[in-house]
Amino acid sequence: MATKPAAPPALGPKDLYLVLYNALCCLGWAYVLALGIPSLLSSVASSDASLVEALKTAGAELYRATPATAGWADESSPSLAFVLTVVQSAALLEILHAAAGLVRSPVFVTTMQVGSRIVALHMLNTSPKAQAQWGAALMIISWALVEVPRYLFYVAAIVTGDATKGTPFPLFWLRYSLFAVLYPSGISGELSVFINSSKCDTFLGLLGPGKESLMYWYAMMFPIIYAPGALPMIMNMAGNRKRAFKKRFAKPPPPPRGLVWPVTETKANGEEVRSSTPIAKEILAAAIGAVNPELAEKVHNERKWRFGYVKHLVNMVEAQCKSPEDALKVANAGLNKAYTLFQFVSKDGKTTTSFASAMSAKNDAKFCTGFVKGELEKPKDKKLEIAYKGKQISGEELKVQVKKWVDYGTIEPSAGEAILKSAAHPEWLDLSDRYFVLLGAGSAMGPFEVLMSLGANVVAVDLDRPFIWKRLIERARNSCGSITFPMTKEQKDCASDDEMYASSGCNLFTETPLIRDWLVDLYPGKPFTVGSYAYLNGALHVQVSLAMDAITRDLCERREGGTSLAYLCTPTDLHLIPKEAHDAAQANYEEFSKKPYCMLMNLLGGKKFLNKNVRKPVSGEGGEFYYVNGISVAQGPNYAMAKRMQHWRAIIARSKGNIVSSNVAPSTSTASVVQNRTFAWAYEGMPYFTPYEIFAPETSKSVMIAILFHDLNEALSVANPKTALANPNQLFSSGSFHGGVWRCAYEIDSIGECSVILYFSRVAAPYALALGGLGMAFGAKYFGLV
Repeated sequence: MATKPAAPPALGPKDLYLVLYNALCCLGWAYVLALGIPSLLSSVASSDASLVEALKTAGAELYRATPATAGWADESSPSLAFVLTVVQSAALLEILHAAAGLVRSPVFVTTMQVGSRIVALHMLNTSPKAQAQWGAALMIISWALVEVPRYLFYVAAIVTGDATKGTPFPLFWLRYSLFAVLYPSGISGELSVFINSSKCDTFLGLLGPGKESLMYWYAMMFPIIYAPGALPMIMNMAGNRKRAFKKRFAKPPPPPRGLVWPVTETKANGEEVRSSTPIAKEILAAAIGAVNPELAEKVHNERKWRFGYVKHLVNMVEAQCKSPEDALKVANAGLNKAYTLFQFVSKDGKTTTSFASAMSAKNDAKFCTGFVKGELEKPKDKKLEIAYKGKQISGEELKVQVKKWVDYGTIEPSAGEAILKSAAHPEWLDLSDRYFVLLGAGSAMGPFEVLMSLGANVVAVDLDRPFIWKRLIERARNSCGSITFPMTKEQKDCASDDEMYASSGCNLFTETPLIRDWLVDLYPGKPFTVGSYAYLNGALHVQVSLAMDAITRDLCERREGGTSLAYLCTPTDLHLIPKEAHDAAQANYEEFSKKPYCMLMNLLGGKKFLNKNVRKPVSGEGGEFYYVNGISVAQGPNYAMAKRMQHWRAIIARSKGNIVSSNVAPSTSTASVVQNRTFAWAYEGMPYFTPYEIFAPETSKSVMIAILFHDLNEALSVANPKTALANPNQLFSSGSFHGGVWRCAYEIDSIGECSVILYFSRVAAPYALALGGLGMAFGAKYFGLV
């Protein structure tokens, strides 16, 4: 894509509106402080009581502060209560901002945060008892001290265009630090307002005689909600602070080298911008455009790509269902476009070519080969074992567990059959003459550990980091397998293990052609199974997926002896599914849609929560095709694009006669996933929705390697290109260990918030019981029962 010089930064209408809104809010809260603090100090100074008593008295009077109490000459200015009501009520617009996409804040979270403030404000305005106590001042001052720097920070972020590094550091520090003191103080103040309102006759009588108990429980409901929710909110802010500071003080990225996103814009100062959005749109448009130009035009016209990309992927999958030829046209067009658009920068930075040109160029440099043989004897009797809940299960126990998974709907019957067939064929576990190339050998979901324990010949490709190779090589030595790896010098020239570790490894981004060349010439005539397991966050995931694709493509086309491919599909994607899975999802929906909790969340969330996980089938050559939309928007379009590239290569390679094992792995609690607290909380609550189960990495790796062995050995497996399929994308319908995604009543992207609430309700249960018991005790005491 050609670069284009960018105009000097300018604020559009949306930006100007947001600057005006945030500036006015900042001024409003500053007015509250300017009126409140002098009034507070004046009251304390004129009091003869002790400092503590003086502060209590001054706090109780703060809500009624006026220009006169603050000592202002102009006493016609509005009171504190009036400005407080106006500026806090204005925050309701922030819900609309989030809903309209003007800001990136989640609508649900924004609604909860603003809503709780509005409730507290309403109680304060209608309860004289809540107004006349020190907690009101604590709440008001805490709110104002938080909001002034927050709104000012937003103004600076919009004007500079960079919230992380463009804002002045003192403002940045205040934005991400004040919460540590002001959140607890503000929450304490809000609780005092709720509790005092529940004791105020004026407030209790708002709905008229006989409705006092309703107002009482309305007021007391919020302390019960705050009890379990306050600490997670504060901890979430602490996490945000840590991430913001890490990002602000992060070292500048290294200059682009190797496989990189193309330049999409050049700023006025000469800085090159490599944005993933326009390139991802170009790739997807090219893919869909190969069979439907109208749908391609819709991709080009999509303005909200971050949250609007899913419907275009749905259109693409539906278009692929029309015929096998269309499915392959889409895949070839998408990958060809990616090779054309992505760039490859030489190590010295002087030469930039398309990635396609870089992979077709001749290379003079070569990798050396390292080899380490395991020191253990291979076991005589091998059996398939699955790691599950802290133990290894096999034999009859494995059969029972697999049946439970299948019957519950956590996995597809084809996955259960594959696991049990591998268990019934111990000869499949003899890997002495099999070679497994692991691209991303140290990956959390890669099969390196399992393969080593079974005595496999592993060709490991991973980063040139000594600590990685120390771990991999030492594990290989303590096994009955072997490891082969690329080196920058001859192994015999290494004087020590440390020197060998330091000379091992490679970089999939900067040395893609060299890695390909090394693997093409390695072990001539031996069949390779090439697994693409490397994973990175964000846009880097697309880059590493394309790098692995280039290697697998050329190995399939150029190696003698045969090459099979192995992928781990994510359950959070679009897949064709069996009709039985579709029918099970419909049955679960009919059951869950009648549950009170689901009915409540549907009512509160509208189209955002608990969307039906059942879609109409798509007609095409070969019949009707059912599919599931498992995409999680939160994972982002780059993740979806990276996994889609793997889908494309899988069906292309299979169409050319290669065995391709590409099965859906379950949602797994890997470190890279659960480091996101929201995902971790959601994982804890998901099992409420039948038939979800979240698996530990050990289980996921062992079941997926069992299904891989089945695909490599079973002639009738869909991985075998000789097995007829009505559509190439049916490759992903079989052997799915999806963890419940396909058969759940609701789409996975619509149960996240509901699962988080379920998790916190479970965490809060002991506290709720304790509060309930305490309330009963107080009630019994109040009514004279004890």
